[in-house]
Amino acid sequence: MDIKRYSVEYGGRELTIETGKLANQALASCTVQYGDTQILATVVKSEEARQGIDFFPLMVDYEERLYAAGKIKGSRFIKREGRPTDEAILSARMVDRSIRPLFNEESREDIQIILTVLSIDQQNAPDIVALIAASAALSMSGIDWRGPIAGAGIAEKDGNFIFNPTAEELAESNLDITVAGTADKIIMIEAGCKEVKENKMIEAIKFAQTNFGPLLTLLQKIKAETAPIAIDSSQNNAEKTEIIEKAKKWLSENINAYLFDEIKKTKEEKNKTAKKIENDLKELLLSTFPREENADPRLQELTNAHNAKLIKEACSLVDAAIKHEVSRMIIEEERRIDGRKLDEIRPLYIEAGLIPRTHGSGLFTRGQTQVLSLVTLGSPGDEQILDTMELDEKKRYMHHYNFPPFSVGEAKPLRGTSRREVGHGALAEKALMPVLPQDKEKFPYTIRVVSEVLGSNGSSSMGSTCGSSLSLMDAGVPIKAPVAGIAMGLASDSAGRWKVITDLQDVEDGNGGMDFKITGTKDGITAIQMDTKTEGLTSEMIEQTFKQGLEARLRILEEMGKVIAEPRADLSPYAPRITSFMINPDKIREVIGPGGKVINEIIDNTGVTIDIEDSGLVMVCSSDAEASKKAVEWIQNIVKEVEVGEEYLGKVTRIMDFGAFVEVLPKQEGLVHVSELAPFRVNHPQDIVHVGDMIKVKVIEIDSMGRINLSHKATQEGAKREMPKGYEAQPPRPSRPRFNDRHERGGGRQYRW
Repeated sequence: MDIKRYSVEYGGRELTIETGKLANQALASCTVQYGDTQILATVVKSEEARQGIDFFPLMVDYEERLYAAGKIKGSRFIKREGRPTDEAILSARMVDRSIRPLFNEESREDIQIILTVLSIDQQNAPDIVALIAASAALSMSGIDWRGPIAGAGIAEKDGNFIFNPTAEELAESNLDITVAGTADKIIMIEAGCKEVKENKMIEAIKFAQTNFGPLLTLLQKIKAETAPIAIDSSQNNAEKTEIIEKAKKWLSENINAYLFDEIKKTKEEKNKTAKKIENDLKELLLSTFPREENADPRLQELTNAHNAKLIKEACSLVDAAIKHEVSRMIIEEERRIDGRKLDEIRPLYIEAGLIPRTHGSGLFTRGQTQVLSLVTLGSPGDEQILDTMELDEKKRYMHHYNFPPFSVGEAKPLRGTSRREVGHGALAEKALMPVLPQDKEKFPYTIRVVSEVLGSNGSSSMGSTCGSSLSLMDAGVPIKAPVAGIAMGLASDSAGRWKVITDLQDVEDGNGGMDFKITGTKDGITAIQMDTKTEGLTSEMIEQTFKQGLEARLRILEEMGKVIAEPRADLSPYAPRITSFMINPDKIREVIGPGGKVINEIIDNTGVTIDIEDSGLVMVCSSDAEASKKAVEWIQNIVKEVEVGEEYLGKVTRIMDFGAFVEVLPKQEGLVHVSELAPFRVNHPQDIVHVGDMIKVKVIEIDSMGRINLSHKATQEGAKREMPKGYEAQPPRPSRPRFNDRHERGGGRQYRW
């Protein structure tokens, strides 16, 4: 084996790339190790182009392996890794968005990149290492790819940025941002922040880019030493034909009149225009093919089929031509196809509390994008348990995003959650996390938000962010501040001209564009997700995007505030009520009881659900206020500690010759000595009380061993107790010490006084 190793110091730690040892039947393969986190990257390309498709078939898969973390799957029945976790899907999407813009989009050969996690040290983020591994493997492959690129994570502590932070450093940071790009262009941004200002985000992005240098130099060296000569796989033969040239000429001369003769505000109007352009082009091209009346029918059939194929290829240029013309008009004349200004947001319609029986609901409509978000509040026991390669914890806030085919007017089979739905749901979830209540004692609910996309024409993920804020406030969740989101676009050309556009929609997202999503409150950014169809963004583009994005976000927040400005004072009447309180952690075992006997008795008698944490936090959940109150009192009585001087209504549980035992609190009883039963001499305790009687008692002593001495006669009820009729009065017994000695005799507990 021809094994080659390359190393570089990256962020203060050694990063090692090795090739030639593993997976040598792939077109290119390598391992990248950073600390003890190691990723295997493989690249494979099909030998022949796929026919009949109009997209670049790139596949990026991120494969989590539990052995990498020394874990076995927690399920008792399934021990093998199954479908990708949400974390794996998000990592794959992040790598895909970073590398895709640098491929030749005209290529139709299948390219598959598989990133397998071999080892993870819980300190160095495997998704960052996977991004670097993909860049390294592609650089070695000889595929027509305009890389390499570098990637890094950035955190902040005490006002200083940290390059590729460890897990501990990230936990203490107000921002978590991943950046990918070259020395002068940014290609991908992914961020979660705690209301960070725009200028701080710009500084963090620049800090990442200035530290890419050592890795980019190494990757260029690897590419020069290992990669074969790149082969241009673009299918340009069709462009040389007369029919394609004629189509291009006609489109360049006529498409502007079709698109900008009048304002087109809806997707239907744009689609109708695109269809008319295609039909008119098809008629023009058909007229160029002569038809011989006396030709052999079979020959004419073959000729027609050949011509139809050429016309189909020519008509496939229509979509690209439309997007090119839309971008050109934005750059040169600042005109948009729907008549808006470059920084103008489409009309908004906002409503809260529109669905009757849900715990909270919000409807956000922007142009033709419409999202209905709905909140469900559950008990702490409804938390999601995460058992993944990286995480082994609970999750109390979940956001799920659904994108049904009717939202874009299509009829398609429903086949489960797509990677896009997972990604957009995670973005909205990340956007709201910083404003959610963190104190479980004050707000112990598990929160699930579902965003149903009812119509889509530009950034439904940002619509779901706004809808989620509305629904959470409608549900009475005490969020710190409402969050809004906006998608920013870009029109650019090969001459270096560009314009940033606010509120991106369908045809504006063409080559030379970007999809730069920004969410936040009025005080700062909470999340970012950016991908581009260019070779990257300059600093000037990013700064202008943040400037326009802030203006748009504040306008949306203002409109949301007119409908609902802050969380409602009360929860929905259909939401469960949770009472939370603290108990002594040493008393938890008494509440649970042997084998759960005590806590199950409480649950069976009241119908509530009870969650107890190791810290002593008890959370009682029920939709029945009386049942909840009964359960809370039951638990508080179990853990309550008896104090001298307190009075209780207790139940007589046992009677002995020397007195009666009374249960003052659940599982806590004390002794009422016979001399403390009445204000007169009592011959035998049964003369005054019987087992099962409820009597008032007062705590008069708790001895050094924790034993409780009670008095009935010291209470008002006992002081008024009258001597039974016919009862012979006798002089009081002399005072004797109580519970001053205890010993075991014959296996039973006996008390001596």
